[in-house]
Amino acid sequence: MEEANMFLLKDNNFSKDEQVNQIRESSVIGSRIKKRYNRDHLLEEEEEEVRSTSKAMMMIKEPEEKCGNEMLEKMMLHVYDTCIIKGMERVTINNSGADKRNKKSRRIKTTRKNMVDIGTLLISCAQALAVDDHMRACEHLMQIKQHASATGDATQRLAHCFTKGLEARIGAKGRQIWQLLMSEHPSLVDFLKAYDLYTKVCCFLKVTFIFSTMTIMQAMVGKSRLHIVDYGMRYGFQWAGLLRLLASREGGPPEVKFTAIARPKSAYYPSEQIEKIGCRLKKYAHELGFPLFKFHAIMRNWEDISIMDMHTDDDEVLVVSDMFSFSILMEESIFFDSQSPRDTVLNNIKKMRPDVFIQSVSNRSYGSSFLSRFREMLFYYMALFDMLDATIPRESKSRSVLEQVVLGYYIFNDISCEGMDIVERPEKYRQWQTRNQRAGLRQLPLESSIVKAVEDEVRKHYHKDFMICQDGQWLLQGWMGHVLAAHTTWVADDASS
Repeated sequence: MEEANMFLLKDNNFSKDEQVNQIRESSVIGSRIKKRYNRDHLLEEEEEEVRSTSKAMMMIKEPEEKCGNEMLEKMMLHVYDTCIIKGMERVTINNSGADKRNKKSRRIKTTRKNMVDIGTLLISCAQALAVDDHMRACEHLMQIKQHASATGDATQRLAHCFTKGLEARIGAKGRQIWQLLMSEHPSLVDFLKAYDLYTKVCCFLKVTFIFSTMTIMQAMVGKSRLHIVDYGMRYGFQWAGLLRLLASREGGPPEVKFTAIARPKSAYYPSEQIEKIGCRLKKYAHELGFPLFKFHAIMRNWEDISIMDMHTDDDEVLVVSDMFSFSILMEESIFFDSQSPRDTVLNNIKKMRPDVFIQSVSNRSYGSSFLSRFREMLFYYMALFDMLDATIPRESKSRSVLEQVVLGYYIFNDISCEGMDIVERPEKYRQWQTRNQRAGLRQLPLESSIVKAVEDEVRKHYHKDFMICQDGQWLLQGWMGHVLAAHTTWVADDASS
């Protein structure tokens, strides 16, 4: 009632008696729900909640968009300081001396206890759904919801996200609710605040930026022209940092050309946002004194893009970049009788014969069944939520945006949807290695100077449970022994070394 009254006009005609009656009526309904699980009613409530949130967001869209654009420009111009070189402001829990040991001990003890209880219940619920036993799935779900909380510990927060997807799957309304979620995404301001917080407490993005930047800087030694083909361009923060480094190198800045290959239908990165990013990068390059800077965006299905669309020149250093983007491409489980879009894109990259193809991937594999996908998701996201619980206070609003929206939306999609409606289909780094080699790409050895740079950065500025290690020519990142991301570089197999 309190939340509903926030949206009512001040001169509403509701009397106290009517409010009391409604409260009593809500109480009766709540009691009935506890006695008997009504999935249709719960799903309708969830849809109504999404609609109400969308209407509220529309009322404040314009001023927030202006503020978001200003924040975006500021973050881009200062990315060199915040994401590339300097240590970052600490926003983690105070972990000094004995207090550190006590807090960490309590966190791990609580998480492990909840993992045994809630984790087992989540798996049991998924097993029931896998055999279409909805009655048993509902029973497990009601037990899970008793221990789930958006403001609790890591496992409780994760369970809160998972229950939304499980409810929608039980009611066969995953696609319908997903479309509602995508119609209104978080405000740019909230998204950027969450992004900024994530880069400060988690080393994954910063290591990705350092790995990419140092690789390109080494490829540009003695060269005067650079062409970057960026699959899945987002906000371009890493490229602003790269431009500043290139501008300060001996011999002056080179000519730079960007080809941004964006997602054709993206709620978070629409086409107009990509064009704005290009304008900001162009403005920044002009201020830094670049003799030439070109930016070209392509908004098409990635498998339909060929080398002819790139307008490459023989005397330019060609860099192809994939920062966790190729998981949106369809693979063999959808395309049985023809080459998958994933293999088509890799074959096209091989035909481009880049000087270096930089690849960063999320290390998880969904397999071919709902149950295998659910298990993999549970362990992957449990590590992420545990990391956030160790590094960000629980009352942080931006942490809630990270967990319940940025991560929560994809958790919902992975659980509630099937087939073409699933947005991402990640693969483990060893699977990508096999796939890339099959496409005619050859893996390059890791540069020891780059490995040392990222190891020093993580050790000096981040939580000690972050992990940096190597497996063959892959640079791996993780949390408490769980590998979550991997980075490597490739060239065409017949290219000269």
